[in-house]
Amino acid sequence: MLANFGFGALLLAFVISLYGIGAAIFGARKNSLAWVESARAAMLLTFPLITLTALALVTLLVRGDYQVQYVYNVTSSTMPLYLKITALWGGQAGSLLFWSWLLAAFASAVMLRRWDRDREFQPWVIAVSLVTLAFFLGMSVFLENPFERFWQTAGGQQVVALFQPAGALAVSPPDGRGLNPLLRHPGMIIHPPMLYLGFVSFVIPFAFGIAALITGRSDDRWIRVTRRWTLVAWLFLSLGLILGSRWAYDVLGWGGYWAWDPVEIAALNPWISGTAFLHSVMIQEKKGMFKRWNMILIILTFLLVILGTFLTRSGVLTSVHAFAQSAIGPLFFTFIALSAAISLGLLLWRWNEFRDEGQMTSLLSREALFLVNNLLFMGLLAVCFWGMIYPLISELFTGQKVTVGPPFYERATGPLWVALLALMGIAPLSAWGHSTAKTLGKALWLPALASLAAVGAVFASGVRSPWALAGFGLVALVVTVTLYDYIRGVRARMRSTGESPFVALWRLVGRYRRRYGGYIVHLGVVMMALGVIGIEMFQTETQGTLQRGESLRLGRYEVTFRSLAIFDTEDGRNVARAVMAVSRDGQPVGELYPRRDFYFDSGQPMTIPGLRSTMEDDVYILLVDWEPISTENATFKIYVNPLVNWLWLGGMVFIVGMMVAAWPSKEPELDERRAARRAAVKVAAVGD
Repeated sequence: MLANFGFGALLLAFVISLYGIGAAIFGARKNSLAWVESARAAMLLTFPLITLTALALVTLLVRGDYQVQYVYNVTSSTMPLYLKITALWGGQAGSLLFWSWLLAAFASAVMLRRWDRDREFQPWVIAVSLVTLAFFLGMSVFLENPFERFWQTAGGQQVVALFQPAGALAVSPPDGRGLNPLLRHPGMIIHPPMLYLGFVSFVIPFAFGIAALITGRSDDRWIRVTRRWTLVAWLFLSLGLILGSRWAYDVLGWGGYWAWDPVEIAALNPWISGTAFLHSVMIQEKKGMFKRWNMILIILTFLLVILGTFLTRSGVLTSVHAFAQSAIGPLFFTFIALSAAISLGLLLWRWNEFRDEGQMTSLLSREALFLVNNLLFMGLLAVCFWGMIYPLISELFTGQKVTVGPPFYERATGPLWVALLALMGIAPLSAWGHSTAKTLGKALWLPALASLAAVGAVFASGVRSPWALAGFGLVALVVTVTLYDYIRGVRARMRSTGESPFVALWRLVGRYRRRYGGYIVHLGVVMMALGVIGIEMFQTETQGTLQRGESLRLGRYEVTFRSLAIFDTEDGRNVARAVMAVSRDGQPVGELYPRRDFYFDSGQPMTIPGLRSTMEDDVYILLVDWEPISTENATFKIYVNPLVNWLWLGGMVFIVGMMVAAWPSKEPELDERRAARRAAVKVAAVGD
């Protein structure tokens, strides 16, 4: 049977991963290349085995084999094919298997690289990767098996088991429960894989970091090897967060993009520490500094990745995301605790060997501002982490679970985000090694003048909020500094090569991709900041019950209730759909169609807003309620969200910048050549 085949492949992958751990450690201890190669082969073999397991489960999902409990829980006959496939990560057991499959793919890809310069890293990278993989496979084999089936015993009792109990008969329900309606949105089809790709990718730099600690290699080689892996991890994690925000805006029906939900924060936390790590490693590469910082940050990011997966899957925290409850929590907690203890123990063991090679000589130098950047990110992480775990702590000591709401996060993190935005405008103007207030002020005065002009223009338009004016001013500062750096680089290249402006820009970005890709990311961030300022500072809303033909006014908009239709669809939904005419300043701008979908298979509703989007604002209409018999009146909630589309546009620019920074270059990077020259100088100095 297909379920037995899938379980067999899963069990074999688990056993082989355990063998690979032992072979890698034994090979490293005995300095045996043969054993290390055997461990490498085991690592490579896990991917096709887990692929077979995943294909078996997807086939069961598509085929609608409802005897399998997981298939029954996440699919139904009315679901389209693409939803049946994506149901692989629609439930707890399937998503854990999907996590394992991604990790096996990434770890196998790392094994295919050349290891000539990093042979001592290889066995420990294999061991760390396989320990993580074995943990997730073990949960799938023993606790959250996606191939368990329904059986009926001779006494008439229905049980769930992997293999047929004695005297029991197979039970196959006529149809399944169907996927949670909230997970049928396109954003949620893509959002979990992006988050998981980001989570899994961070395992690779962590494995190399632990390998560096075990072998005692305190140079920056492990960072250089994993630089692109880190960029890819951050890219996917960022994309996952952006898609999740869009999903919340489109589906949850509260007119916002971020609710500070505990599991949202669980995904944000590794992004915060990973962002700090990405900035911090540049200092180690250029100056040989922040070595201990970087080790702490990559260990912290890995632990937060596992914690994020745990909180999403365990149901410990009350959340719209935590749709599954199980007994996997204690195992997750044990794995996190052991990983933290071993990692920090290794770091303390090698603490003296990971001393910085240089010293900070100026409080306004580029490296000093990068340190401030790290401290601000750690402040953000502390606030978010405390708010996330506080409900658990309150329940532990008081017996009541107290949820920390958005006002706490907004008040606590707002100043930190503002400081980071200011730092984005100041840091590019500072010099490496040494910078004074005079030199920094000389470079800053023109961008500061441009930002003040922008604040004046916004003030003249009628904005009086001090926080909003400060936000617009910082956005203008970052944009001015970033564009100035581009213009300066293009002009220098034009003078030296005679190229046209567009050719010079293209080749400049192509040669220094990480630097200028980072600047594109900064531009994306300030565009997103515009959207955040708009919706957080200037969002307006109203609610009312309307008779057919009546209107609600909100600002410059007037919304008129035209009609309401209620009907069933062929894909198993009951739809209530309203028609709303929208006018602005008395001029018609179109119709919107807010609706409420009720899914018969799962017995759950989903609210779909009517949405009119421009770069200036969104008109966002929700169908809240209606008379069950008559369709002559209904209740609507209306939001006007200024500038919110800059958030989504900025997210796309952000992703483009990350792709530019991570894109492979044909020629050796300048940093590599500088590192080689530094190494040669050190060797010559030792020789003298």
